[in-house]
Amino acid sequence: MIPYGHQSLDESDIDAVADVLRSDWLTQGPMAPRFGRAVADYCGAAHGVAMSSATAGLHLACLALGLGPGERLWSSPISFVASANCGRYCGAEVDFVDVEPASGNLSIDALERKLELAEQQGRLPKVLVTVHFAGQPVDLAGIDRLRVQYGFKLIEDAAHALGAGFADSRIGDCRYSDATVFSFHPVKPITSGEGGVLTTNDPELAAQVGRLLCHGISRDPALMQGESDGPWYYQQIELGYNYRMSDIQAALGLSQLQRLDQFVARRRALAERYERLLAGLPLTPLARLPGRQSGWHLYVVRLDAGAGITRRQLFEAMRAAGIGVQVHYIPIHLQPYYRDQGFAEGDLPGAEAFYQSVLTLPLYPELSEAQQDEVVEALRQALA
Repeated sequence: MIPYGHQSLDESDIDAVADVLRSDWLTQGPMAPRFGRAVADYCGAAHGVAMSSATAGLHLACLALGLGPGERLWSSPISFVASANCGRYCGAEVDFVDVEPASGNLSIDALERKLELAEQQGRLPKVLVTVHFAGQPVDLAGIDRLRVQYGFKLIEDAAHALGAGFADSRIGDCRYSDATVFSFHPVKPITSGEGGVLTTNDPELAAQVGRLLCHGISRDPALMQGESDGPWYYQQIELGYNYRMSDIQAALGLSQLQRLDQFVARRRALAERYERLLAGLPLTPLARLPGRQSGWHLYVVRLDAGAGITRRQLFEAMRAAGIGVQVHYIPIHLQPYYRDQGFAEGDLPGAEAFYQSVLTLPLYPELSEAQQDEVVEALRQALA
């Protein structure tokens, strides 16, 4: 089976992990802070905090921005459920903004219309989580214009987008946002096994996130009530969580980060080759929008109307041929949990139509051209 995504590891990654295993620290040592700093430096942000997952990063970003009960978080329905769940973890209401059919990214026009109505109703969001779907950045300048006008906080869910860029800005530099969150799951641009990093230019937000991921505990005397009892002393300043990244994971992430640009270049070359090979088939790749440099986490196509085959038939034919295609994503608002919150089919027609036609093809740095040819030949046979 050719998978839709796969980690790319070499001996330098194994050596980096082995060095930690031979060291005095497996967790809470120097490697996790070093990894967070390295990701921030790569992106051009002032601060980077490593943690156990991107989901943890989204949750902590929401907490640090003060999201709570009676407030609202908006996000894209075309994403993994974590992009919305982070709001529910804080007790906030969650709502969704429809997407652009051509890219799968949040629609600025839909966002502007929804904000105008929400202002009239007194129900503006406190936080917007925008998703860089498949690695292609959303229109950050358009969102920033609305953020200034309506006063919401912005979190970039960049789980797909490490190595991507918008205009002359690298995703993760937080030029347009309060925080950006990256994922290091094995199918992502680089991996730490599991893990996440939050970048921000706000030192207070970074410091609070750093406390929240470690139970809300601080050893800083300036934050304590009363005097310290001694060098061993700590206090729990606020209610936090155990969202720490181990030094083992961070060492792998640091090693992988050295090859990120190489990985993204290979993904881009394979994506451009797909476009040439798929010409003439009833499949439409996601639009490549001006001023945006994709990280090419996923290669997603849409099955054209009138193709003579359903998306399910195509999916099953490809799986039967040994091609591990996937679908990204089932719209979040149609999940049973969110249906129970009052959402229903027809609420977000753009996202629902997008879901009905999309198929993710294999894309990862070690995918060979021969394997890519096999993928395309299987598509040709299924579509014939």
